[in-house]
Amino acid sequence: MSLTRRQVTSAAVAAVPLAGRSRKEALTLHIAGDSTAARKYADAAPETGWGMALPFFLHKELAVANHAVNGRSSKSFVDEGRLDAVLAVIRPGDLLVVQFGHNDEKATDPTRYTEPWTSYQRYLRLYLDGARSRGARPVLATSVERRRFGADGTALPTHGDYPAAVRALAGAERVPLLDIQALSLALWQRLGAEETKTYFNWTATEQDNTHFNPPGAIAVARLVARELLRTRVLAPHDVRRLDEDVPASWITWPPAPAP
Repeated sequence: MSLTRRQVTSAAVAAVPLAGRSRKEALTLHIAGDSTAARKYADAAPETGWGMALPFFLHKELAVANHAVNGRSSKSFVDEGRLDAVLAVIRPGDLLVVQFGHNDEKATDPTRYTEPWTSYQRYLRLYLDGARSRGARPVLATSVERRRFGADGTALPTHGDYPAAVRALAGAERVPLLDIQALSLALWQRLGAEETKTYFNWTATEQDNTHFNPPGAIAVARLVARELLRTRVLAPHDVRRLDEDVPASWITWPPAPAP
């Protein structure tokens, strides 16, 4: 499927170049994923993808190109030609962070559904192989958790076998793993059922337990940056503000591009 003008413009707007190294030396961290990571536009505010906040935690010589798109699974992202579009611009030395799962779980939708231990892993391998073939480094991330609590106040996992399938694939393929599912679940547990509402897209008209507002996106982006450091994908000089306050006011939503 070909990309629309809005989709092509979205990819351009989502690329956030940061000054620092020379153009020849600059590296880019690419994100392939779904709505939990994707750039949002003014018509969706205050909904915020964690990819919008990640540059706040990376030093200025690293660029972030956020290719994540609402509603996509590991399968539909490939089938729509989006992985090909990412691989067309990725360069040797770049990073490709891959986070899917939310929409892979939709068993009633054959355009998006994948089975954790077979087709999900098979599609994820396309991202790994594609990045490697271009001299880039692939990184797998487990799905960030939704906001769901039991009657006793326990934060509940919602992704079934998908995170375990990613962990197993990362081990088998020897690629770095960012275990955002486990870390976000622990964070929601620490915050509790009421406080987590201030991290998700809860508004006067919507109670969304999947997508984030600015504080939530910032919190998840901080987890991602810490994992990139822990796994030695990035060095200490590549990250910043890991233990500092990042104001929600730093998040901005550009106007939606023309369709």
